[in-house]
Amino acid sequence: MLKASGAMAAATLTSRLLGLMREMVYYGFMGTGWVNDAFVYAFTIPNLFRRLLGEGALTAAFIPIFKEKEKQHGEVEMWRAANAVISGLVVAACVIVALVLLAISLALTLHSFDAKTKLLLELLRVMFPYMILVCLTAVMMGMLNARGHFFIPAMGATMLNVVMIASVFWLAPRFGVGLPKEQRLPVQIFALAYGVLAAGVAQAAFQLPTLRRDGFRYRWESPWRNETVRQVVRKMIPGTIGVAAFQINVALVQGVALFIGAGIVSSYNGAVRLMELPQGMIGISLATYLLPTLSGLAAEKNYPEFRATLRQGLGTLIFLNLIASVLLTVLAFPIVRLLFERGAFTIVSTQHVSYALTCLAPGLVMFSTVNILARAFYALGDTKTPMLISIFCLTLNFIISCLLLHPLREGGPGIANTLTSVLNVSLLVFALRKKLGKLELEPLRKHLGTLALMTLLAGFVAWECWQLWESTIGHATLVRKIGAVFVPGGVAGGIYFLAALACKIPAATELTGFLLAKFKKRN
Repeated sequence: MLKASGAMAAATLTSRLLGLMREMVYYGFMGTGWVNDAFVYAFTIPNLFRRLLGEGALTAAFIPIFKEKEKQHGEVEMWRAANAVISGLVVAACVIVALVLLAISLALTLHSFDAKTKLLLELLRVMFPYMILVCLTAVMMGMLNARGHFFIPAMGATMLNVVMIASVFWLAPRFGVGLPKEQRLPVQIFALAYGVLAAGVAQAAFQLPTLRRDGFRYRWESPWRNETVRQVVRKMIPGTIGVAAFQINVALVQGVALFIGAGIVSSYNGAVRLMELPQGMIGISLATYLLPTLSGLAAEKNYPEFRATLRQGLGTLIFLNLIASVLLTVLAFPIVRLLFERGAFTIVSTQHVSYALTCLAPGLVMFSTVNILARAFYALGDTKTPMLISIFCLTLNFIISCLLLHPLREGGPGIANTLTSVLNVSLLVFALRKKLGKLELEPLRKHLGTLALMTLLAGFVAWECWQLWESTIGHATLVRKIGAVFVPGGVAGGIYFLAALACKIPAATELTGFLLAKFKKRN
Protein backbone atom coordinates (compact mmCIF):
# COMPACT_ATOMS: atom_id res chain seq x y z
CA MET A 1 0.00 0.00 0.00
CA LEU A 2 2.75 2.48 0.94
CA LYS A 3 4.72 1.64 -2.20
CA ALA A 4 1.80 2.03 -4.63
CA SER A 5 0.16 5.01 -2.96
CA GLY A 6 3.61 6.53 -2.27
CA ALA A 7 4.46 6.45 -5.98
CA MET A 8 1.14 8.04 -6.76
CA ALA A 9 1.59 10.57 -3.96
CA ALA A 10 4.97 11.60 -5.44
CA ALA A 11 3.33 12.14 -8.83
CA THR A 12 0.38 13.89 -7.20
CA LEU A 13 2.77 16.12 -5.23
CA THR A 14 4.43 17.14 -8.50
CA SER A 15 1.12 17.88 -10.20
CA ARG A 16 -0.35 19.65 -7.15
CA LEU A 17 2.77 21.80 -6.75
CA LEU A 18 2.40 22.73 -10.40
CA GLY A 19 -1.28 23.34 -9.66
CA LEU A 20 -0.23 25.74 -6.89
CA MET A 21 2.16 27.42 -9.32
CA ARG A 22 -0.76 27.75 -11.73
CA GLU A 23 -2.88 29.39 -9.03
CA MET A 24 0.03 31.67 -8.11
CA VAL A 25 0.29 32.75 -11.74
CA TYR A 26 -3.50 33.10 -12.08
CA TYR A 27 -3.85 35.16 -8.90
CA GLY A 28 -0.91 37.37 -9.82
CA PHE A 29 -2.55 37.90 -13.22
CA MET A 30 -6.13 38.66 -12.13
CA GLY A 31 -6.29 38.94 -8.31
CA THR A 32 -9.54 38.05 -6.53
CA GLY A 33 -11.98 40.35 -8.35
CA TRP A 34 -15.13 39.70 -10.37
CA VAL A 35 -13.25 38.54 -13.50
CA ASN A 36 -11.56 35.78 -11.49
CA ASP A 37 -14.93 34.91 -9.93
CA ALA A 38 -16.45 34.49 -13.42
CA PHE A 39 -13.50 32.39 -14.66
CA VAL A 40 -13.49 30.13 -11.58
CA TYR A 41 -17.23 29.50 -11.80
CA ALA A 42 -17.13 28.88 -15.57
CA PHE A 43 -14.25 26.40 -15.12
CA THR A 44 -16.07 24.72 -12.23
CA ILE A 45 -18.88 23.47 -14.50
CA PRO A 46 -16.84 21.24 -16.92
CA ASN A 47 -14.39 20.45 -14.11
CA LEU A 48 -17.27 18.90 -12.16
CA PHE A 49 -17.09 16.00 -14.58
CA ARG A 50 -13.48 15.30 -13.61
CA ARG A 51 -14.57 14.87 -10.02
CA LEU A 52 -17.72 13.05 -11.07
CA LEU A 53 -15.87 10.57 -13.31
CA GLY A 54 -12.19 10.71 -12.41
CA GLU A 55 -12.68 10.52 -8.67
CA GLY A 56 -16.23 9.20 -8.55
CA ALA A 57 -18.97 7.15 -10.10
CA LEU A 58 -17.54 5.95 -13.42
CA THR A 59 -14.25 4.59 -12.09
CA ALA A 60 -16.02 3.17 -9.01
CA ALA A 61 -18.42 1.24 -11.27
CA PHE A 62 -15.97 0.36 -14.03
CA ILE A 63 -12.80 -0.77 -12.20
CA PRO A 64 -14.37 -3.78 -10.37
CA ILE A 65 -15.93 -4.97 -13.69
CA PHE A 66 -12.65 -4.34 -15.55
CA LYS A 67 -10.75 -6.41 -12.94
CA GLU A 68 -13.37 -9.17 -13.06
CA LYS A 69 -13.09 -9.38 -16.88
CA GLU A 70 -9.31 -9.67 -16.60
CA LYS A 71 -9.45 -12.45 -14.01
CA GLN A 72 -12.34 -14.49 -15.42
CA HIS A 73 -12.28 -13.89 -19.19
CA GLY A 74 -8.75 -12.78 -20.08
CA GLU A 75 -7.26 -9.65 -21.60
CA VAL A 76 -9.10 -9.78 -24.95
CA GLU A 77 -12.50 -9.49 -23.26
CA MET A 78 -11.12 -6.96 -20.81
CA TRP A 79 -9.99 -4.59 -23.60
CA ARG A 80 -13.23 -5.15 -25.52
CA ALA A 81 -15.20 -4.12 -22.44
CA ALA A 82 -13.02 -1.02 -22.07
CA ASN A 83 -13.61 -0.05 -25.72
CA ALA A 84 -17.37 -0.40 -25.31
CA VAL A 85 -17.35 1.85 -22.24
CA ILE A 86 -15.15 4.46 -23.97
CA SER A 87 -17.40 4.43 -27.07
CA GLY A 88 -20.49 4.98 -24.96
CA LEU A 89 -18.76 7.69 -22.95
CA VAL A 90 -17.70 9.65 -26.05
CA VAL A 91 -21.20 9.53 -27.55
CA ALA A 92 -22.87 10.64 -24.29
CA ALA A 93 -20.32 13.41 -23.66
CA CYS A 94 -20.62 14.80 -27.20
CA VAL A 95 -24.43 14.96 -26.92
CA ILE A 96 -24.24 16.79 -23.57
CA VAL A 97 -21.65 19.27 -24.89
CA ALA A 98 -23.72 20.02 -28.00
CA LEU A 99 -26.87 20.65 -25.95
CA VAL A 100 -25.09 22.89 -23.43
CA LEU A 101 -23.36 24.96 -26.13
CA LEU A 102 -26.67 25.40 -27.95
CA ALA A 103 -28.41 26.52 -24.74
CA ILE A 104 -25.66 29.04 -23.88
CA SER A 105 -25.64 30.48 -27.41
CA LEU A 106 -29.43 30.91 -27.37
CA ALA A 107 -29.32 32.54 -23.93
CA LEU A 108 -26.65 35.04 -25.04
CA THR A 109 -28.58 35.82 -28.23
CA LEU A 110 -32.03 36.24 -26.68
CA HIS A 111 -31.19 37.99 -23.40
CA SER A 112 -29.06 40.94 -22.31
CA PHE A 113 -27.00 40.02 -19.23
CA ASP A 114 -24.91 42.14 -16.88
CA ALA A 115 -21.13 42.17 -17.56
CA LYS A 116 -20.22 39.47 -14.99
CA THR A 117 -22.92 36.99 -16.11
CA LYS A 118 -22.21 37.60 -19.80
CA LEU A 119 -18.48 36.98 -19.28
CA LEU A 120 -19.25 33.83 -17.28
CA LEU A 121 -21.47 32.38 -20.04
CA GLU A 122 -19.00 33.26 -22.80
CA LEU A 123 -16.15 31.62 -20.88
CA LEU A 124 -18.30 28.55 -20.22
CA ARG A 125 -19.08 28.27 -23.94
CA VAL A 126 -15.35 28.14 -24.69
CA MET A 127 -14.39 25.75 -21.88
CA PHE A 128 -17.29 23.28 -21.75
CA PRO A 129 -15.88 20.93 -24.48
CA TYR A 130 -13.09 20.25 -21.95
CA MET A 131 -15.65 17.87 -20.45
CA ILE A 132 -15.14 15.35 -23.30
CA LEU A 133 -11.37 15.38 -22.83
CA VAL A 134 -11.48 15.07 -19.06
CA CYS A 135 -13.98 12.19 -19.24
CA LEU A 136 -11.67 10.26 -21.59
CA THR A 137 -8.73 10.98 -19.32
CA ALA A 138 -10.69 9.71 -16.32
CA VAL A 139 -11.55 6.33 -17.83
CA MET A 140 -7.98 5.85 -19.12
CA MET A 141 -6.59 6.63 -15.67
CA GLY A 142 -9.01 4.12 -14.16
CA MET A 143 -7.81 1.44 -16.61
CA LEU A 144 -4.16 2.17 -15.77
CA ASN A 145 -4.86 2.06 -12.02
CA ALA A 146 -6.60 -1.31 -12.45
CA ARG A 147 -3.52 -2.58 -14.31
CA GLY A 148 -1.25 -1.53 -11.43
CA HIS A 149 -0.02 1.79 -12.85
CA PHE A 150 -0.39 4.66 -10.39
CA PHE A 151 2.51 7.03 -11.12
CA ILE A 152 1.85 7.80 -14.80
CA PRO A 153 -1.89 8.53 -14.42
CA ALA A 154 -1.22 10.88 -11.52
CA MET A 155 1.51 12.63 -13.53
CA GLY A 156 -1.03 13.44 -16.27
CA ALA A 157 -2.19 16.45 -14.26
CA THR A 158 1.30 17.93 -14.57
CA MET A 159 0.73 18.29 -18.30
CA LEU A 160 -2.57 20.02 -17.58
CA ASN A 161 -0.92 22.54 -15.28
CA VAL A 162 2.08 23.21 -17.52
CA VAL A 163 -0.15 24.09 -20.48
CA MET A 164 -2.47 26.23 -18.34
CA ILE A 165 0.50 28.17 -16.92
CA ALA A 166 1.88 28.65 -20.44
CA SER A 167 -1.45 30.16 -21.53
CA VAL A 168 -0.93 33.06 -19.09
CA PHE A 169 2.62 33.88 -20.20
CA TRP A 170 2.43 33.05 -23.93
CA LEU A 171 -1.20 33.39 -25.02
CA ALA A 172 -2.72 36.08 -22.77
CA PRO A 173 -0.38 38.91 -23.93
CA ARG A 174 -1.69 38.36 -27.49
CA PHE A 175 -5.27 39.18 -26.40
CA GLY A 176 -6.61 42.70 -25.84
CA VAL A 177 -3.68 44.41 -27.56
CA GLY A 178 -4.35 48.14 -27.85
CA LEU A 179 -7.06 48.24 -25.18
CA PRO A 180 -6.71 50.42 -22.05
CA LYS A 181 -5.31 48.52 -19.06
CA GLU A 182 -8.61 48.54 -17.14
CA GLN A 183 -10.43 46.95 -20.13
CA ARG A 184 -7.79 44.36 -20.99
CA LEU A 185 -8.39 41.66 -18.35
CA PRO A 186 -11.98 40.68 -19.42
CA VAL A 187 -10.54 40.06 -22.92
CA GLN A 188 -7.28 38.39 -21.87
CA ILE A 189 -9.17 35.94 -19.67
CA PHE A 190 -10.26 34.11 -22.84
CA ALA A 191 -6.62 33.10 -23.41
CA LEU A 192 -6.83 31.12 -20.16
CA ALA A 193 -10.09 29.52 -21.36
CA TYR A 194 -8.47 28.32 -24.60
CA GLY A 195 -5.53 27.14 -22.50
CA VAL A 196 -7.91 24.88 -20.56
CA LEU A 197 -8.91 23.12 -23.81
CA ALA A 198 -5.28 22.67 -24.89
CA ALA A 199 -4.43 21.34 -21.41
CA GLY A 200 -7.24 18.77 -21.65
CA VAL A 201 -5.79 17.43 -24.91
CA ALA A 202 -2.31 17.19 -23.37
CA GLN A 203 -3.56 15.36 -20.28
CA ALA A 204 -5.51 12.78 -22.28
CA ALA A 205 -2.64 12.17 -24.72
CA PHE A 206 -0.22 11.61 -21.80
CA GLN A 207 -2.05 8.41 -20.75
CA LEU A 208 -1.97 6.72 -24.17
CA PRO A 209 1.67 5.46 -24.46
CA THR A 210 1.46 3.42 -21.22
CA LEU A 211 -1.93 2.00 -22.20
CA ARG A 212 -0.60 1.00 -25.62
CA ARG A 213 2.39 -0.75 -24.03
CA ASP A 214 -0.10 -2.68 -21.88
CA GLY A 215 -1.89 -3.88 -25.03
CA PHE A 216 -4.77 -1.42 -25.36
CA ARG A 217 -5.90 -0.44 -28.87
CA TYR A 218 -9.02 1.62 -29.31
CA ARG A 219 -11.63 0.15 -31.65
CA TRP A 220 -15.22 1.24 -31.92
CA GLU A 221 -17.35 -1.17 -29.91
CA SER A 222 -21.09 -0.52 -30.08
CA PRO A 223 -22.27 0.39 -26.56
CA TRP A 224 -25.99 0.09 -27.30
CA ARG A 225 -26.54 -3.57 -26.38
CA ASN A 226 -23.24 -4.24 -24.65
CA GLU A 227 -23.69 -6.07 -21.33
CA THR A 228 -20.59 -4.46 -19.75
CA VAL A 229 -21.89 -0.98 -20.55
CA ARG A 230 -25.25 -1.91 -19.04
CA GLN A 231 -23.54 -3.17 -15.89
CA VAL A 232 -21.45 0.00 -15.60
CA VAL A 233 -24.50 2.23 -16.12
CA ARG A 234 -26.57 0.27 -13.58
CA LYS A 235 -23.84 0.54 -10.95
CA MET A 236 -22.94 4.07 -11.95
CA ILE A 237 -26.39 5.67 -11.65
CA PRO A 238 -26.59 5.61 -7.81
CA GLY A 239 -22.96 6.75 -7.52
CA THR A 240 -23.53 9.46 -10.12
CA ILE A 241 -26.52 10.77 -8.22
CA GLY A 242 -24.46 10.86 -5.02
CA VAL A 243 -21.44 12.57 -6.57
CA ALA A 244 -23.67 14.80 -8.69
CA ALA A 245 -25.34 15.93 -5.49
CA PHE A 246 -21.93 17.07 -4.27
CA GLN A 247 -21.10 18.84 -7.54
CA ILE A 248 -24.53 20.46 -7.75
CA ASN A 249 -24.04 21.59 -4.15
CA VAL A 250 -20.66 23.16 -5.06
CA ALA A 251 -22.15 24.88 -8.11
CA LEU A 252 -25.17 26.19 -6.19
CA VAL A 253 -23.14 27.48 -3.25
CA GLN A 254 -20.69 29.21 -5.59
CA GLY A 255 -23.61 30.57 -7.61
CA VAL A 256 -25.13 32.11 -4.48
CA ALA A 257 -21.72 33.46 -3.42
CA LEU A 258 -21.17 34.95 -6.88
CA PHE A 259 -24.01 37.40 -6.31
CA ILE A 260 -23.45 38.09 -2.58
CA GLY A 261 -20.15 39.88 -3.13
CA ALA A 262 -17.13 40.15 -5.43
CA GLY A 263 -14.14 38.01 -4.48
CA ILE A 264 -15.94 35.36 -2.38
CA VAL A 265 -15.76 32.64 -5.07
CA SER A 266 -12.12 33.28 -6.00
CA SER A 267 -11.04 33.62 -2.31
CA TYR A 268 -12.69 30.33 -1.34
CA ASN A 269 -11.23 28.71 -4.46
CA GLY A 270 -7.73 29.63 -3.28
CA ALA A 271 -8.36 27.89 0.06
CA VAL A 272 -9.67 24.79 -1.74
CA ARG A 273 -6.56 24.66 -3.94
CA LEU A 274 -4.31 24.70 -0.88
CA MET A 275 -6.40 21.97 0.74
CA GLU A 276 -6.10 19.83 -2.38
CA LEU A 277 -2.33 19.44 -1.95
CA PRO A 278 -2.45 17.17 1.13
CA GLN A 279 -5.87 15.79 0.18
CA GLY A 280 -4.60 14.71 -3.24
CA MET A 281 -1.22 13.44 -2.03
CA ILE A 282 -2.64 11.43 0.86
CA GLY A 283 -6.42 11.01 0.62
CA ILE A 284 -6.90 10.54 -3.12
CA SER A 285 -3.67 8.52 -3.53
CA LEU A 286 -4.72 6.05 -0.84
CA ALA A 287 -8.31 5.91 -2.10
CA THR A 288 -7.13 5.26 -5.66
CA TYR A 289 -4.91 2.39 -4.50
CA LEU A 290 -7.58 0.95 -2.20
CA LEU A 291 -10.42 0.70 -4.75
CA PRO A 292 -8.86 -2.02 -7.00
CA THR A 293 -7.19 -3.67 -3.98
CA LEU A 294 -10.39 -3.87 -1.92
CA SER A 295 -12.33 -4.89 -5.06
CA GLY A 296 -10.00 -7.85 -5.53
CA LEU A 297 -10.36 -8.89 -1.87
CA ALA A 298 -14.15 -8.55 -2.05
CA ALA A 299 -14.25 -10.66 -5.23
CA GLU A 300 -12.28 -13.36 -3.37
CA LYS A 301 -14.57 -12.90 -0.31
CA ASN A 302 -11.44 -12.39 1.80
CA TYR A 303 -13.15 -10.11 4.33
CA PRO A 304 -10.56 -10.38 7.15
CA GLU A 305 -7.90 -9.01 4.79
CA PHE A 306 -10.45 -6.50 3.46
CA ARG A 307 -10.97 -5.11 6.99
CA ALA A 308 -7.23 -5.11 7.75
CA THR A 309 -6.38 -3.25 4.54
CA LEU A 310 -9.12 -0.70 5.15
CA ARG A 311 -7.97 -0.18 8.75
CA GLN A 312 -4.36 0.25 7.68
CA GLY A 313 -5.36 2.75 4.99
CA LEU A 314 -7.44 4.76 7.45
CA GLY A 315 -4.63 4.73 10.02
CA THR A 316 -2.10 6.10 7.54
CA LEU A 317 -4.58 8.69 6.28
CA ILE A 318 -5.46 10.00 9.75
CA PHE A 319 -1.84 10.14 10.92
CA LEU A 320 -0.60 12.13 7.91
CA ASN A 321 -3.62 14.36 7.39
CA LEU A 322 -3.91 15.46 11.04
CA ILE A 323 -0.58 17.27 10.94
CA ALA A 324 -1.35 18.71 7.49
CA SER A 325 -4.71 19.96 8.77
CA VAL A 326 -3.32 21.70 11.87
CA LEU A 327 -0.46 23.35 9.95
CA LEU A 328 -2.82 24.66 7.26
CA THR A 329 -5.08 26.06 9.96
CA VAL A 330 -2.43 27.67 12.15
CA LEU A 331 -0.11 28.89 9.37
CA ALA A 332 -2.83 29.86 6.87
CA PHE A 333 -1.80 33.52 6.70
CA PRO A 334 1.97 33.06 6.07
CA ILE A 335 1.26 30.22 3.61
CA VAL A 336 -1.13 32.33 1.51
CA ARG A 337 1.18 35.36 1.76
CA LEU A 338 4.16 33.35 0.54
CA LEU A 339 2.39 31.64 -2.36
CA PHE A 340 -0.01 34.21 -3.75
CA GLU A 341 0.77 37.77 -2.62
CA ARG A 342 2.16 39.44 -5.75
CA GLY A 343 0.86 41.37 -8.75
CA ALA A 344 -2.90 41.87 -8.57
CA PHE A 345 -3.09 39.75 -5.37
CA THR A 346 -2.81 42.23 -2.48
CA ILE A 347 -2.57 41.97 1.32
CA VAL A 348 -6.37 42.25 1.41
CA SER A 349 -6.61 39.18 -0.87
CA THR A 350 -4.24 37.35 1.49
CA GLN A 351 -6.52 38.10 4.42
CA HIS A 352 -9.60 36.79 2.59
CA VAL A 353 -8.00 33.56 1.30
CA SER A 354 -6.25 32.74 4.60
CA TYR A 355 -9.53 33.30 6.47
CA ALA A 356 -11.29 30.86 4.11
CA LEU A 357 -8.46 28.33 4.61
CA THR A 358 -8.64 28.60 8.41
CA CYS A 359 -12.34 27.69 8.24
CA LEU A 360 -11.86 24.86 5.72
CA ALA A 361 -8.64 23.12 6.85
CA PRO A 362 -9.99 21.55 10.09
CA GLY A 363 -12.17 19.27 7.95
CA LEU A 364 -9.25 17.81 5.94
CA VAL A 365 -9.17 14.45 7.75
CA MET A 366 -12.91 13.98 7.41
CA PHE A 367 -12.98 15.00 3.71
CA SER A 368 -10.33 12.38 2.92
CA THR A 369 -11.92 9.72 5.15
CA VAL A 370 -15.18 10.05 3.21
CA ASN A 371 -13.24 9.13 0.04
CA ILE A 372 -11.72 6.03 1.67
CA LEU A 373 -14.99 4.77 3.15
CA ALA A 374 -16.89 5.37 -0.09
CA ARG A 375 -14.30 3.24 -1.92
CA ALA A 376 -14.94 0.43 0.56
CA PHE A 377 -18.65 0.47 -0.37
CA TYR A 378 -17.83 0.63 -4.12
CA ALA A 379 -15.48 -2.36 -3.77
CA LEU A 380 -18.36 -4.31 -2.20
CA GLY A 381 -20.56 -3.41 -5.18
CA ASP A 382 -22.70 -1.00 -3.15
CA THR A 383 -22.97 2.50 -4.64
CA LYS A 384 -26.46 3.18 -3.28
CA THR A 385 -25.61 3.58 0.42
CA PRO A 386 -22.92 6.26 0.01
CA MET A 387 -25.23 7.98 -2.50
CA LEU A 388 -28.08 8.30 0.01
CA ILE A 389 -25.75 9.47 2.77
CA SER A 390 -24.12 11.95 0.39
CA ILE A 391 -27.43 13.45 -0.72
CA PHE A 392 -28.56 13.91 2.89
CA CYS A 393 -25.29 15.50 4.03
CA LEU A 394 -25.00 17.75 0.99
CA THR A 395 -28.54 19.02 1.32
CA LEU A 396 -27.68 19.95 4.89
CA ASN A 397 -24.39 21.44 3.68
CA PHE A 398 -26.15 23.69 1.18
CA ILE A 399 -28.58 24.98 3.81
CA ILE A 400 -25.78 25.72 6.32
CA SER A 401 -23.59 27.32 3.60
CA CYS A 402 -26.39 29.66 2.51
CA LEU A 403 -27.07 30.65 6.12
CA LEU A 404 -23.39 31.38 6.76
CA LEU A 405 -22.42 32.98 3.41
CA HIS A 406 -23.76 36.45 4.12
CA PRO A 407 -22.38 36.92 7.65
CA LEU A 408 -19.13 34.96 7.16
CA ARG A 409 -18.56 35.38 3.39
CA GLU A 410 -15.81 32.98 2.16
CA GLY A 411 -15.55 31.38 5.64
CA GLY A 412 -19.15 30.10 5.51
CA PRO A 413 -18.73 27.24 2.99
CA GLY A 414 -15.58 26.02 4.81
CA ILE A 415 -17.34 25.77 8.17
CA ALA A 416 -20.36 24.11 6.56
CA ASN A 417 -18.16 21.55 4.77
CA THR A 418 -16.24 20.74 7.96
CA LEU A 419 -19.41 20.18 10.00
CA THR A 420 -21.24 18.05 7.43
CA SER A 421 -18.17 15.93 6.61
CA VAL A 422 -18.05 14.82 10.26
CA LEU A 423 -21.67 13.70 9.94
CA ASN A 424 -20.91 12.01 6.60
CA VAL A 425 -18.07 9.94 8.09
CA SER A 426 -20.20 8.93 11.09
CA LEU A 427 -23.03 7.69 8.88
CA LEU A 428 -20.67 5.83 6.51
CA VAL A 429 -18.94 4.04 9.41
CA PHE A 430 -22.31 3.05 10.89
CA ALA A 431 -23.57 1.72 7.52
CA LEU A 432 -20.33 -0.14 6.74
CA ARG A 433 -20.35 -1.82 10.15
CA LYS A 434 -23.88 -3.05 9.48
CA LYS A 435 -22.80 -4.33 6.06
CA LEU A 436 -19.67 -6.18 7.19
CA GLY A 437 -20.88 -7.21 10.65
CA LYS A 438 -17.78 -5.71 12.23
CA LEU A 439 -15.00 -3.37 11.09
CA GLU A 440 -12.30 -4.30 13.64
CA LEU A 441 -11.28 -0.65 14.07
CA GLU A 442 -10.43 -0.99 17.79
CA PRO A 443 -6.61 -0.89 17.17
CA LEU A 444 -7.18 2.37 15.31
CA ARG A 445 -9.53 3.91 17.87
CA LYS A 446 -7.24 3.35 20.85
CA HIS A 447 -4.62 5.71 19.36
CA LEU A 448 -7.02 8.54 18.44
CA GLY A 449 -6.78 10.30 21.82
CA THR A 450 -2.98 10.26 21.68
CA LEU A 451 -3.03 11.57 18.11
CA ALA A 452 -5.41 14.38 19.11
CA LEU A 453 -3.06 15.51 21.93
CA MET A 454 -0.06 15.35 19.60
CA THR A 455 -1.94 17.43 17.02
CA LEU A 456 -2.80 20.11 19.59
CA LEU A 457 0.83 20.20 20.72
CA ALA A 458 2.04 20.55 17.11
CA GLY A 459 -0.46 23.37 16.48
CA PHE A 460 0.66 25.24 19.60
CA VAL A 461 4.33 24.88 18.66
CA ALA A 462 3.68 26.04 15.07
CA TRP A 463 1.77 29.13 16.29
CA GLU A 464 4.41 30.12 18.86
CA CYS A 465 7.26 29.60 16.38
CA TRP A 466 5.49 31.73 13.77
CA GLN A 467 4.83 34.54 16.25
CA LEU A 468 8.47 34.43 17.37
CA TRP A 469 9.66 34.52 13.75
CA GLU A 470 7.44 37.51 12.93
CA SER A 471 8.53 39.49 16.00
CA THR A 472 12.28 38.84 15.61
CA ILE A 473 12.90 38.28 11.87
CA GLY A 474 9.77 39.47 10.04
CA HIS A 475 8.78 38.87 6.41
CA ALA A 476 10.36 41.71 4.45
CA THR A 477 12.10 39.43 1.92
CA LEU A 478 11.18 36.24 0.08
CA VAL A 479 13.63 34.20 2.17
CA ARG A 480 12.02 35.48 5.38
CA LYS A 481 8.54 34.67 4.04
CA ILE A 482 9.71 31.14 3.24
CA GLY A 483 11.17 30.83 6.76
CA ALA A 484 7.89 32.04 8.31
CA VAL A 485 6.19 28.96 6.82
CA PHE A 486 8.81 26.22 6.83
CA VAL A 487 10.58 26.84 10.14
CA PRO A 488 7.40 26.71 12.30
CA GLY A 489 5.98 23.94 10.09
CA GLY A 490 9.20 21.91 10.20
CA VAL A 491 9.61 22.20 13.98
CA ALA A 492 5.96 21.32 14.65
CA GLY A 493 6.01 18.46 12.12
CA GLY A 494 9.24 17.03 13.59
CA ILE A 495 7.83 17.09 17.13
CA TYR A 496 4.61 15.44 15.90
CA PHE A 497 6.49 12.63 14.12
CA LEU A 498 8.92 11.96 16.99
CA ALA A 499 6.05 11.91 19.49
CA ALA A 500 4.22 9.42 17.27
CA LEU A 501 7.27 7.14 17.20
CA ALA A 502 7.67 7.45 20.99
CA CYS A 503 4.00 6.52 21.47
CA LYS A 504 4.36 3.66 18.95
CA ILE A 505 1.61 4.86 16.63
CA PRO A 506 1.38 2.04 14.01
CA ALA A 507 1.22 4.36 10.98
CA ALA A 508 4.38 6.17 12.13
CA THR A 509 6.38 2.97 12.75
CA GLU A 510 5.21 1.39 9.47
CA LEU A 511 6.07 4.54 7.50
CA THR A 512 9.49 4.79 9.17
CA GLY A 513 10.22 1.12 8.44
CA PHE A 514 9.19 1.55 4.82
CA LEU A 515 11.39 4.63 4.33
CA LEU A 516 14.39 3.01 6.06
CA ALA A 517 14.03 -0.09 3.87
CA LYS A 518 13.94 2.08 0.75
CA PHE A 519 17.04 3.99 1.93
CA LYS A 520 18.99 0.78 2.67
CA LYS A 521 17.99 -0.66 -0.70
CA ARG A 522 19.36 2.39 -2.54
CA ASN A 523 22.59 2.31 -0.56
